[in-house]
Amino acid sequence: MSTDSDIIRRSADDPAAFAELFERHARVIGGFAARRVGSDAAEDVLSETMLIAFRRRRDFDTAWESAKPWLLGIASRVIKKHRADEARQWRSFEASASRGEHSSDGALDAAAERADASAAVRALAPRIAALAARDRETLLLYAWADLTYDEIAVALGIPVGTVRSRLNRVRRKLAPPGSHASVRLTWIAKEETDGAYGTSA
Repeated sequence: MSTDSDIIRRSADDPAAFAELFERHARVIGGFAARRVGSDAAEDVLSETMLIAFRRRRDFDTAWESAKPWLLGIASRVIKKHRADEARQWRSFEASASRGEHSSDGALDAAAERADASAAVRALAPRIAALAARDRETLLLYAWADLTYDEIAVALGIPVGTVRSRLNRVRRKLAPPGSHASVRLTWIAKEETDGAYGTSA
């Protein structure tokens, strides 16, 4: 099966080939956008993300086989244009959490080890909403988009050490009240404990 890099290389001469990349990643990008800005705006985010990716396909670093981090990085920047929608979505999460509701589209919860991450994000919605935008972005790319530390670094165009620092800061800020500041939230610390911390995907 062709890698994303192969598809993007082909699309330079055969633009129609790019459609295969859309088919592979539309569900993940759309699901991530829906959780950030709601289902109404998610389709617009997905369309704009793929249009930007198509126009910039020659900028893709073909050393990476998967285009998912690159696409999610573009989606994250597009979402910044939908700040009002994202704010409404966080208010909705907060209200849902206070009522004990836990909804999921299933698409981003496929990996069993991330199930607790998704539930924790919903439960901690008010405190996550209060995080600095860059810390929240880093957290959600990890918890909802299933990216590794290295992939988040690619998506956001930052060093992997910055990803570590941001998630360490998030860990401290989201730690239960009264607990030690260095407490590890298992769904954030997974990269450190499963041997994948700081390695390439």
